[in-house]
Amino acid sequence: MTAIAFLIGVVVLVVGLAVSIALHEIGHLLPAKLFGVRVGQYMIGFGPTLWSKRIGETEYGFKLLPLGGFISMAGMYPPAPDDGTPEKKRSRFFATMVQDARDANAETLIAADDRVFYKLPVYKRIIVMLGGPIMNLILAFVLSAIALSGIGVATATTTVAAVSQCVIPASDNRTDCTSTDPVAPAAAAGIQPGDKIVSVDGTPVSTFAEAAAIIQKSPGQALSVVIDRDGTQRTVSVTPAQTDRAVTDAQGKAVTDASGAPEYETLGFAGLTAQQTLVPQPIWAGPEATIQQVGSVAQIMTQLPVRVYDTAVDLFTGQPRDPNGPLSVVGAGRLAGEFAAIDAPILDRVGAIIGLLAALNIALFVFNLIPLLPLDGGHVVVALWDGIKRWFARLRGTVARPVDATKLVPLTFVVVVLLVGMGGVLFLADVFNPVQLL
Repeated sequence: MTAIAFLIGVVVLVVGLAVSIALHEIGHLLPAKLFGVRVGQYMIGFGPTLWSKRIGETEYGFKLLPLGGFISMAGMYPPAPDDGTPEKKRSRFFATMVQDARDANAETLIAADDRVFYKLPVYKRIIVMLGGPIMNLILAFVLSAIALSGIGVATATTTVAAVSQCVIPASDNRTDCTSTDPVAPAAAAGIQPGDKIVSVDGTPVSTFAEAAAIIQKSPGQALSVVIDRDGTQRTVSVTPAQTDRAVTDAQGKAVTDASGAPEYETLGFAGLTAQQTLVPQPIWAGPEATIQQVGSVAQIMTQLPVRVYDTAVDLFTGQPRDPNGPLSVVGAGRLAGEFAAIDAPILDRVGAIIGLLAALNIALFVFNLIPLLPLDGGHVVVALWDGIKRWFARLRGTVARPVDATKLVPLTFVVVVLLVGMGGVLFLADVFNPVQLL
């Protein structure tokens, strides 16, 4: 059953990602058609076409490699200049690429047809290009709201799920009790699974975190604990044992000293584990979480080459990877499978996968805003530059020639090569040195 659940998680992730890509392209398609641009194709995937159907002037379909999608708009670029203006010298390789791009663009142009992208006002071109990323952002808002407000967040309750039988120092790196281990304080006090903690040391508690905070700061001190067992309240005395716990940073990583050894902190320990329940969050929790994740992902994107380099180093050295680092589709699918296969209630697993899909849509939103062609952000930059160029021309009383983005094909090629290279590194890392979260 575990293998089947893992496979279901992977399939759900792949389908969810395909839907996200399809909606991204719809985000481009709808405003393009609204503004009158001829759209020849709406395709999900790349490579050979598996299925397509023409509706009106647009061909809709699926291609073999579901790694993205595109719409083909008429006149993405202006016609190539034919006024005898000398072209900048390029290598034959890049010159051929530029010419191929111009030839492909020319095939979308029809004489005396103004339904072309490059003739749209600047703000409309920006709306068309931002439509895709905005669609991913909206989808992230919806998915986060479903995960946090519809399903809820796993929260520790005041009901006891399990009671430890002994105290084991964290530095011992074991889980089984021995005859020399002291009895855990909660077990010695007679607390049982199913008991509900009402108050600790005279302080009423409504969450397990509140009870744990009092216990952890009171090692060696006798505490009066009121519990509810089958509707009857009783008071027991618990003296938290002194134990050590590994110190972790804000990302959950173990803090080490100068010699590389883990650092520990001394806390009070009772030996209680709380029952978990899903607590729906306020409706605004989803949007808030999405906005916070956008900032985190944007920070990762600004450091993407460095993060990918670190991932490559971890791959070849075998070091554990940063759980907050970049992933390929393979890595995301692997996490979805692990979420689906864990021993947890079904709603917990569904919520985890939905949260993962929300995170992927946030990544698509931020990634596509990078101001480099062939990404949507690059087309926005071209549109803005064209608008600035036209504005200066009007000030001088002249007419500006439309910006010919085909001249940027060599730079676009370099960007694509770098993205493919980074994607290859992440793919290999996700296969041979995956992120360990569970």
